[in-house]
Amino acid sequence: MMDSLPPAPTALAAAETPQVNLRRIAATLDLLDIRYLSDGEESLLALWERHALLFAVEGPDDEILVIRARPHATVPPELADLAYRAVNEWNHTRRFAKAYVGDPTERGQLPIYAEWQVPLRSGAHDALLMEILDCAASVSTTFVDWMHSDGGLLL
Repeated sequence: MMDSLPPAPTALAAAETPQVNLRRIAATLDLLDIRYLSDGEESLLALWERHALLFAVEGPDDEILVIRARPHATVPPELADLAYRAVNEWNHTRRFAKAYVGDPTERGQLPIYAEWQVPLRSGAHDALLMEILDCAASVSTTFVDWMHSDGGLLL
């Protein structure tokens, strides 16, 4: 069976795939009809009724697409165990978005996050970038809805 495979490339062709940057992310969000705010340099922030979604490019070479969802509601510290159980259940039963409990806020409340970190050193075609951003927007809404209902964590 291995004899029928083509030979492995000995060198990679020069990349013609565009790098991911905030300008391309903003253009893709526009195509998806997702409205956002910009801080001008480092991130874009889309707001929904119950959550916010941050888009950034991080890493030493700006090669990692980071998408971080945060429900507006937070968890009181006395419900920390419930918060950890809820995010563990999400992570165990869902494929996309790593969920976690953040560090306490200045008011002592626990924020909840769902996050994607996608290494894109080789760039991404427009269709792939759109699919990633659309998936993140959809899953973030599902995540927040779940935390408010079946997850039993947020009011």
